[in-house]
Amino acid sequence: MKRTKIIAAIGMVGIAVSSVFLLSADHVDAPQVEGTKSDIADLYAFEGDNPNNTVFIATIQGPLASGQQTANAQFDEDVLIEFNIDNTGDFVEDLVIQAIRRGDSMYFFGPAAPAETGLESTVNTFAARTAVKISTGEEVEVTTANSLNVYAGPRRDPFYFDFNRFNLVASGSVAPEGFLPSGEASDFFEDLNVLSVAVEVPNSMLGTAPTHVAVAAEILPPGGAPNAYNVWVSTKRKSN
Repeated sequence: MKRTKIIAAIGMVGIAVSSVFLLSADHVDAPQVEGTKSDIADLYAFEGDNPNNTVFIATIQGPLASGQQTANAQFDEDVLIEFNIDNTGDFVEDLVIQAIRRGDSMYFFGPAAPAETGLESTVNTFAARTAVKISTGEEVEVTTANSLNVYAGPRRDPFYFDFNRFNLVASGSVAPEGFLPSGEASDFFEDLNVLSVAVEVPNSMLGTAPTHVAVAAEILPPGGAPNAYNVWVSTKRKSN
């Protein structure tokens, strides 16, 4: 079976890479939502243990210090987390996977065609619904249903970044030496946490992936990159 790869985007920024594992980081740099329960930290999209599946993970509310700050962090019932999937190449979502908290559980809807596209969304209550109890630090819950594997709860922040070295590089203090090798670098996020929602979905439920954007733009020749879904994540707060 021909494998597809993912293009990840957050907000209005598109990121295309040539590996199976993709991410895009956005920790605490969106002024209008910084420090709120709708603040997105990262989007991850990668091939599952089953190569016919794709895993989507969104992390929010990061960074959270371990201990009381993480223990008290909660998903907001008024915030919809939405994975958007473009399978036609026009950068408009054709499918969405939605996650929203109700009580002690996270409810996932989809993948299904959205009722509307763009900045506003309606919860797809008509779509297949998969619920999982929100995990705590001591208790991990995973639900397998409707061909999906789903999880919601706190996790250690998987993002890796030597923030102190970055500041030195940006200031010119260590130029041209640049960044340190991984064995010598210091991971700023090592002891920090995030709230995460994760869903593993069969590729057969995502439709046929479109031509890779680099091929479509003639940056790469035909066949120079595999077909690729365009994927982004958004959080949307309930309006009164």
